[in-house]
Amino acid sequence: MPKEQITVIKGAGDLASGVAYRLYKCGLNIIMTEISRPMVVRRTVSFAEAVYEGKTNVEDIEARLAESVGHARGLLKDSVIPVLVDPEANVVRQLQPEIVVDARMAKRNLNTTINEAPLVIGLGPGFTAGRDVHAVIETCRGHRLGRVIYNGSAIPDTGAPGAVDGYTLERLLRAPASGKMLPHRIIGDQVQKGDVVASVENIPVRAEITGVIRGMLKEGIQVSRGTKIGDIDPRPDAEYDTISDKALAVAGGVLEAVFHHLAKV
Repeated sequence: MPKEQITVIKGAGDLASGVAYRLYKCGLNIIMTEISRPMVVRRTVSFAEAVYEGKTNVEDIEARLAESVGHARGLLKDSVIPVLVDPEANVVRQLQPEIVVDARMAKRNLNTTINEAPLVIGLGPGFTAGRDVHAVIETCRGHRLGRVIYNGSAIPDTGAPGAVDGYTLERLLRAPASGKMLPHRIIGDQVQKGDVVASVENIPVRAEITGVIRGMLKEGIQVSRGTKIGDIDPRPDAEYDTISDKALAVAGGVLEAVFHHLAKV
């Protein structure tokens, strides 16, 4: 692919960042988009953190908040991943990229169409390959994780996370009420079942399992009752500051779709 070609990734959460990591390592120019107050839980491995902090690093790759499309182009020249606050991903129409990846994980198609770029990829449920995207990447944990679908859709959303060491819903921390979220522990902390790890409107949120806090929303975020505000990894060797196995598997599927596309160009 010519060096000037651009890939736009809609979303900059943990799966989107895993995709950006692998494509960046393969030499592609990446621009990511986000909302003004990202609801990202796995902040240590999400380029979305640049929206709050101005810049961030995921493993050995730096991302910075871009103030405009022109600023984003300048950051690309510095080998930095630009993150634009652009909820509607209008940058796609402005730059006409070679590749668009919708990695917002909304479980439905928000506004992505198959004619946005020569290659349009959707992650997970909500997309149909051959209709609104060219390829769909399976995001459900299990045997099909990371597989590329060129005709059809991913496994429908089950409403429950994949099992890790036998735990599913117990891993998640959810808001017990609507209001401002206040973390009591930080990402990387070891916690015991029953520990208070956060609160919403002074209502405590307790850990349902023992493990390591792998993710936590930014302090002060306004949440609705039931919103995921954090997660706990029960594995004794859990890593919270490196891209997950799931994100890398999904990113591998994106990379396959990219090279499948390039082979036909």
